[in-house]
Amino acid sequence: MTDECLRSEKRENLRKGVYLLPNLITAGGIFAGFYVIIASTDGHYKTAAWFILLAAIFDGLDGKVARLTGTASKFGVELDSLADVISFGVAPGVLLYDWALRPFGKLGWLAAFLYVICGALRLARFNVQVSTVESRRFVGMPIPAAACIVATCVLLFYELGGTGTIRMFSMVVLVFLLAFLMVSNIKYLSLKDPDLFKRQPFMLLVLAIILLIVIVAKPEIMLFLIGMTYLASGPVAHYLERKKRSADVETPQPDA
Repeated sequence: MTDECLRSEKRENLRKGVYLLPNLITAGGIFAGFYVIIASTDGHYKTAAWFILLAAIFDGLDGKVARLTGTASKFGVELDSLADVISFGVAPGVLLYDWALRPFGKLGWLAAFLYVICGALRLARFNVQVSTVESRRFVGMPIPAAACIVATCVLLFYELGGTGTIRMFSMVVLVFLLAFLMVSNIKYLSLKDPDLFKRQPFMLLVLAIILLIVIVAKPEIMLFLIGMTYLASGPVAHYLERKKRSADVETPQPDA
């Protein structure tokens, strides 16, 4: 098929229209990300953090709704990718800079930009590799997870009695760490694993309900702990896997 035929087919598909429901959900995520920027520049950092988590909910819903209703489309995939850049790249970058990194001057805004560009690179790599990597694992930390970790740090700060902005060198270190993990080859568990939605043991449901109750009781603290656990899970699993491979190589093979 020639390039001209492909362009004609794409134009024809657009004339037929787009699927409304999943793209409205994606638009909701873009709105949440845009409001993060507005709230951050107005100094409402806690509100901005909650809207990052809201954007993450929208991001989790749009693809699932599209698949369940049979309304997945190339247009929706492209829109979702652009939404991720805004809601989980630019918006958290602005929040980080206004809330924690501005006092560091050039180092601060460069750190915020590094987070944004590494998030964009992570998305570009994911879009290229989406059909060639296993669905159970992400290569590099997914950008929504990195954004949610930023949000939970802000929420924990205010939960512990903090006011205004924060000036801690540890936040600069965290930003560089998140940027590195997003573009690394360290694998992270995918919450989009199809096996998670199949029949599971009854006790797993009980544990999930208990976890939900604990999160609702102390959301700022529990969400922070979950985020830090997810952040650490990738490097820990990577280290254990390399250690296991080294042990397998060093184990002498029995003679035939």
